Amino acid sequence: MSSPIIVFESAWKDTIPKDLLANVKLSRLWALMLKEDKASLTEALVYMMPRTYEAPLPYEWVNIYTWLGLQYAMQYKNKEQVEVLSDIAPKELSDYETGLLENLRKWIYRQRRKALKARLKDLEKPKTDKPSINQKTLF
Repeated sequence: MSSPIIVFESAWKDTIPKDLLANVKLSRLWALMLKEDKASLTEALVYMMPRTYEAPLPYEWVNIYTWLGLQYAMQYKNKEQVEVLSDIAPKELSDYETGLLENLRKWIYRQRRKALKARLKDLEKPKTDKPSINQKTLF
């Protein structure tokens, strides 16, 4: 639950809406209850968002991104977004697009676990900021 949120490295990563980021923990809890060993749909949406500002996405990824947006809006009961996205997003993803999304979700999950392990390893390192007692004086 306290793992870092993995986002596409971009100058646009600060543009992700705060409410979307706040809902990542809730979606992680939901994925945990479903015993999924992959990132939640919300995490996949958060990861993809900065990437969409970099350059146009291929057709399959546009479908995945808009579908993720629709799923997010339906899950968090945003009626206005659901109305807009239901006209744009596909009702379901093709098998190929589903495979791409599943691979992305598994990759994000692995990156999240790696980042958490690195953070925990840094916390366990003993701090050596204090000078040694046996240190020679300079003068």
